[in-house]
Formats: sequence, structure tokens, C-alpha cells
Amino acid sequence: MKKVYFKTFGCRTNLYDSQVMMNSMQEYTVTEDESEADIIVVNSCTVTNGADSHVRSYISHVENSGGAKIFLTGCGAHTKGENLLKQGRVSGVFGQSEKIKIDDMLSREEPFYEPGDLNHIDESVVDDFIGKSRAFIKIQEGCSFRCSYCIIPHVRGDARSMNEDKILEQIQRLARNGFGEFILTGTNVGSYGQKTGSSIASLMKKMSCIRGVRRIRLGSVEPIQITDEFKEILDEPWLERHLHIALQHTSPQMLKLMNRRNVYKQDR
Repeated sequence: MKKVYFKTFGCRTNLYDSQVMMNSMQEYTVTEDESEADIIVVNSCTVTNGADSHVRSYISHVENSGGAKIFLTGCGAHTKGENLLKQGRVSGVFGQSEKIKIDDMLSREEPFYEPGDLNHIDESVVDDFIGKSRAFIKIQEGCSFRCSYCIIPHVRGDARSMNEDKILEQIQRLARNGFGEFILTGTNVGSYGQKTGSSIASLMKKMSCIRGVRRIRLGSVEPIQITDEFKEILDEPWLERHLHIALQHTSPQMLKLMNRRNVYKQDR
């Protein structure tokens, strides 16, 4: 079998997506040694100019190191994928919604560009995390905020939540496989459940009741997403004693220019 190396840039959501691809492969084998790879999948980030630069630099490094075929996925597939394909620097480009078709993507002989569907809802269930001691759980995708400086809604789509039963099934499987610490990830995790009648706090309460779950960590949340229900779980022993709250700025004028939804006086 040909060996595939996954190079993941950016956020925890990308780490999860890379794991989905690894678990979905049937006709290839994963290697953690870049030097022995026949194929390299670059799961890219495009949230800043620096992130774009790091991805391009890595592709140059691979080009100068040997003959591995390069495939590009992740957020950068939407912003720089076509140009890299036209330049002949990658063999194929595919969006996040296509990741479970990884075998098909990697087997194609002709160059291709398939950005995928930005309304896609992930139904993948992961029961192992290769090379990790903690499990990353994607609970939602996309963001419906439209901050003036942010490209993410254009490369991840609007906010949509994963199926709660699928999330809990995944937690149960991972707990049975020895994982006790879970990190909830997504583009805007605090928006979980807004269109399904649930909430991030409600989901975490249900997760905490699953046998084997010892600790739950949460990614970044917005100030307006810290509800009374959310505050009620802050003293729970299973919740990690750390929150990243995206204040962004303290100037009302700057927050308005940034098209932020929070107000500093309320945040305090």
C-alpha cells in the first residue's frame, strides 16, 4: 500500500478533519514519517496571511525534498487551491465536505479541483485519534457572524450543528477505547444548537454523563454566548478550568468597525 502523510495547519477543527481522513482510508496506509510518504495531504489554514505563507512554504519544502504527490484540502482549498493547481504545484484540491472520499481523491491521475459543499453537515464518527492522547470532537461547522476582517464564513460556510446523537455516539466509542479527555471544536463552538433547540451547555451536560468521560475542554466562545445556562456548569468538576473568550477589543468604535456582536460594557 502507498503511504500517506498528513500535514495539518491551523485550528483543532482541521486536526479533527485530518483524523476523519485517516480513519476513512481503506486503500492507503498512514505514516507519521514524512520522508517515507508517497503522498502528502496538506490540510491548510487561511485565517491569516501568515497561515497562507506557512502552507506555501511547506509545499515548497516538499517539492524540493522528493517525489511525493501533494494534495491540498482545508480552508486554503477555497482561497489558493485553484492557483496552486494551475501552477502544477499540487495534484488535486478538495474541500472539507469531500474528505470521507479520500481514497477516491488520492487515486485520481488527472489534476482536479473540487471545493465541495459549504452547507455540508459532517456525519463522520471517529473512534480513534492516531498519535493523540486527547480526543477532538467537532460539534459544529461554519460561522454566521460577519466580522469585517474575517474570511472564515467564506471558506467554512454558515453555522450548522452536528447531529447530537452522532456526537454522543462518538464520545461513547472513544471512551470505550480509553479516551477520557475531550476537546470540543468547531468554527464557532458557542453557536452549537441554535437551530436545533439545543445548546453547548446542554450538550456538555449529556457528555459528562457518559461513562469514562473525565474532562471536557472547550474552544473559543463569544461573550454573547455565555448564557445563564452556560454559567451554571462553570463549577462542574468535569469542565476544564480555562475559557478563551473572544473579546477582540475594548473600544466601542473599533468593535463597530469590526462588525462584532459584543459590546464591551456588557462584556465586563
